[in-house]
Amino acid sequence: LRRRAAGPGGGDPARAAPPARRVSAPMRLAALGGTGAEGRGLALRLAHAGHEVTIGSRDPARAAAAAEELNERLGRPALRGAANSEAAAWAELALLTVPYAAQRATALSVADSLAGKILVDATVPLRPPRVARVQLPEGGSAVAALQAELGDRVRVVSAFQNVSAHALGDLDRAVDCDVLVCGDDVDARETVIGLAASIGLRGWHAGPIANSVVAEGLTSVLIAINRRYKARDAGIRITGAGDG
Repeated sequence: LRRRAAGPGGGDPARAAPPARRVSAPMRLAALGGTGAEGRGLALRLAHAGHEVTIGSRDPARAAAAAEELNERLGRPALRGAANSEAAAWAELALLTVPYAAQRATALSVADSLAGKILVDATVPLRPPRVARVQLPEGGSAVAALQAELGDRVRVVSAFQNVSAHALGDLDRAVDCDVLVCGDDVDARETVIGLAASIGLRGWHAGPIANSVVAEGLTSVLIAINRRYKARDAGIRITGAGDG
């Protein structure tokens, strides 16, 4: 990882912020369950930044169709589609972008392929139709519960819950949102902060995986704000913190 003065679209460079960290080289990334809006948005941004991206799905044909659509938008063959199991085995780092109801089953189905790797979990425990109301699972954090079940074999990092899928999918503008990064492994958090920086987002060390409960609950708050103010991209900014 290396330091740079300000990430693209990072706003006013005079604003206090952590040093932007970039992943030093393109990574092989899998977006597991990446055919939904959040998965497509992250996959698009990451491929646009030069990473190799495989979109995973239970249905390989659906994954291939999503990859083809995004490749057309990029104007080059930067993504491919595959079954979740194949995508997880191929990747250096995986992102989990499925609805809460599918989180546990999806992750456990590829757990062996994720051994020794980082799994970035963007899961939010939304319970339709009342998605603008915080409804956390018993025990609090959905992501922390997954880390407990996977154990030490997979380093789970919570990130990207509060980033608008709509904003991610619009390459014509920067995403005006910071990223809270939670995990029990500090080096894994640092890697994810670098990954976020590679797509122009400021990531912040936000503590252990148990703290993911804040980002998960905050998503419903942002949905409520979007509805009340007829917006689509409400996000968060961390202020008042110096470089570190």
